[in-house]
Amino acid sequence: MADIDVRKGMPPVKLSRADFERRFLDQFVDPAFAPLQHELSAIVEAAWDAYDHSRKSPLIRKAGPGFSDPDYDLAIDWLNARAAIAAAQARHDDPNEAMRILLINGSPRSEHTCPGEMSKTWRLVELARSVFVQEGFIVDLLDLSRQVSEYDKHIHPCKACVSTAMPLCHWPCSCYPNYSLGQTNDWMNEIYPLWVGAHGIMIVTPVHWYQTPTTLKAMIDRLVCADGGNPDPTSTHGKRAAEAKAIELAGWDYPKHLEGRHFAVVAHGDAVGAEGVRRSLCDWLTDMSLVGATRTAEVDGYIGYMEPYATSHQALDHDEAFQQQTQNAAQALANAIRLARAGTYQRPDDDIEDARPK
Repeated sequence: MADIDVRKGMPPVKLSRADFERRFLDQFVDPAFAPLQHELSAIVEAAWDAYDHSRKSPLIRKAGPGFSDPDYDLAIDWLNARAAIAAAQARHDDPNEAMRILLINGSPRSEHTCPGEMSKTWRLVELARSVFVQEGFIVDLLDLSRQVSEYDKHIHPCKACVSTAMPLCHWPCSCYPNYSLGQTNDWMNEIYPLWVGAHGIMIVTPVHWYQTPTTLKAMIDRLVCADGGNPDPTSTHGKRAAEAKAIELAGWDYPKHLEGRHFAVVAHGDAVGAEGVRRSLCDWLTDMSLVGATRTAEVDGYIGYMEPYATSHQALDHDEAFQQQTQNAAQALANAIRLARAGTYQRPDDDIEDARPK
C-alpha cells in the first residue's frame, strides 16, 4: 500500500472579527433594518461564536446501529437526507409503485427574475411532460431556474472531496449545510431523493458558452457522490482525509448508487455548442451507469440558428420538427422504462465486470 500522504500549504482563509462582522451585516443594508441595530449586534455575536468555533453541524446525534462507528456523532440534516434517499429507493424498487420520471429544466431563464420571460427550455419541458403524463407516469419536475428566482435557494459548489479520496465523498453529500460558514438552504438534500426515486431522468437544457448553464452544472458536480460515494461517514469519522485515503488504498468498490435508471437528453442552442453539451451530458450519465434510451432520446439542435435572440420564441413556434424531436425523446424514454419494468429490457453488458470501476 502507498504511504498515506495528505498535502497542505494553501494560505489561510479565516476572517478577522471585523471582517466577519462587516460581511455578515452586508445582508442587512436595507433601511428597514436600521431600528434593529441592537438586535443585530446580538445576532452577530452568536454568528461569530459559531464561525470562530467552526460549528458546522450544531444539531447531531449518535450514528447508531448499521454504521462502522455507532458512537460517532452525525449531523441530523445528513441523517434525514439519508432516510429520504432510503425511502425513495424502496419506492423505486417496489413493482407495485407507479413509474416515475424526473424531468429537469436546466435553464436559469425565468419571467420571475431579470430576463422577464420564460425560457424556450421550459416550453420544451412542458412538451415532454405531456408525453409522460399521457403514458401514465408520475412526473417530478425539477425546475433549476428556481435557484435564481426563489429566495435563498442554493446548490452550493462541490468541494471536490473525491479528489482527496473517494471514501471522503459521502453519499449523500455531508459537506452541507455548514452553519458556521453560512452555507445553508442547500437544495441537494431534496434533489437526491428525486434522482433515486426516478425510473427515468430527462434533462432539457440550453447551451451557455459551449457548456451547460451554471444552474445545471452545480447539480451535476454535486451528484459525484452518487458515483462511488461512501454511504458511511463514520468510517472516515467525518472528513478525516488520512482515514479516507487508507480506506481507498485498501480497496474501494465505487458503488453506483443510480445504476440502471434510463435517461434522455435534449440540448438546444442558437449558434454553437449543442452537440458538445448533449455529448457531455450523455457521457456523464453513462459514466454513472445510467442507460441511454436509444439515439432517439439523445437530441441536439438549434432553434432560430443565428437569428436575433429577440425572436427566438417565435423561432420555436415555427420549428415543429424540434418540438417533435423533444416529444420523441420523451416517448423513447417511456418505452425503455416500460421494457425494463416488464423484465424484457436486457443490457448486453449486464454480466460484464468493469475492469476500471472508478
